[in-house]
Amino acid sequence: MARLRNDRHLSMSDLLTDISTGAVDTVIVAFTDMQGRLQGKRLHGRYFADHVVEHGTEGCNYLLAVDVDMNTVGGYAMSSWERGYGDMEFVLDDRTIRRLTHLPATAMVQCDLAWPSADEADRQPVLQSPRTILQLQLDRIAERGWTALAGTELEFIAFEDTYEDAWRSGYRDLTPVNAYNIDYSILGTTRVEGLLRAIRNHMYDAGLDVESAKGECNPGQHEIGFLYADALTTADNHVVYKNAAKEIAAQQGRSITFMAKYNQREGSSCHIHLSLRDEDGSLLFWEGAGSSGARTELYDHFIAGVLATMAEFTLLYAPNVNSYKRFADGSFAPTTIAWGEDNRTCAVRLVGHGHGARMENRVPGADVNPYLALAAMIAGGLHGIDEALPLPDPLAGNAYTSGLAKVPGTLLAARDLFAASEVARKAFGDEVVDHYANMADVELAAYDATVTDWELRRGFERM
Repeated sequence: MARLRNDRHLSMSDLLTDISTGAVDTVIVAFTDMQGRLQGKRLHGRYFADHVVEHGTEGCNYLLAVDVDMNTVGGYAMSSWERGYGDMEFVLDDRTIRRLTHLPATAMVQCDLAWPSADEADRQPVLQSPRTILQLQLDRIAERGWTALAGTELEFIAFEDTYEDAWRSGYRDLTPVNAYNIDYSILGTTRVEGLLRAIRNHMYDAGLDVESAKGECNPGQHEIGFLYADALTTADNHVVYKNAAKEIAAQQGRSITFMAKYNQREGSSCHIHLSLRDEDGSLLFWEGAGSSGARTELYDHFIAGVLATMAEFTLLYAPNVNSYKRFADGSFAPTTIAWGEDNRTCAVRLVGHGHGARMENRVPGADVNPYLALAAMIAGGLHGIDEALPLPDPLAGNAYTSGLAKVPGTLLAARDLFAASEVARKAFGDEVVDHYANMADVELAAYDATVTDWELRRGFERM
């Protein structure tokens, strides 16, 4: 029996008992797709208990080969018309079973993906699955007797408009839940506490360890924080929270966006904190007692590797055209590949000491796929350790005006660097690199074919 992540998660036995008593009548079986979205099925509880627990369930492999609009697109080796769009198996992960208390009598199980096989022992993972990509990097550090701890800080903008009204308006002229900058404002967050409280409490019920909620700079912008955990748990919780927050907002007649850059003001970030521990929980990034101690050589090499691969791995931190519009000087979104001690102008910020010593990657936006970003950070860090890369001097002052190398400024630039990266191909494999390079190609082709509002305003009459 899988070990429960905490006492708010359910064992499979607990879930089956709840189904038998009628406490649960619906089980969501879900995996995370390339875009970081939960995809899957709602199963009747009795069917889940009688058939799926023992025999499993499947879904079309096109779910890892479509664009945001769910269009089938070309260029993917694993899924195409020529290959017949077959199935993938949903492999239940018993550690992830949780109640979703914002939905009646509903539980969720998150899944890995595998290629169908008559013999379970021969079942092969779908390498392009984001959860598998992260798990394989975690396996690499586990071989060294290490584990990764991580936390994601995910911002969003909430609106008084329903999703249906937002769609009909073309997502223009929406009313944010706050009319002005409410960064750290208690008054400002009280105005929308009905939404924030519902999200916090339902997520606690779902097994997430909630820390806090705070206002942010852009009107209607907020952040709800959760306690760090092992990297896989953090990624699993991240996608559950992101999906549930939208559902809870919709139940209140509101809407939430996790776009990296919704408008001309501050974008929404997803700062990712990461540290390594030994298998017995002892520190790997720090030696000595607390603030009187110092970073370890291993920590320095890890940070050096993250910096050295930052440009080549940016595609996994910033996966959409819109992601790059967040990178603006003086915006608290990084543009410079540099590190600093508690310096929020840098791409990598080192914070804490002792057990709190960790790196913060400030490049990802709220649209990031957490599995891919964490996998990239670990792969980059291991590259730095294996190559004993030296850590450059920390940047003191304003990274925006430092003249150092920049984060790629467009999806095309990031795509080309990722596709050509020998480090990426060694860490992730050709199948993964080619798959996600094609994802970028699909998005770029769609964007290039779109006539934007900007073009209409400038060109309709005056050109």
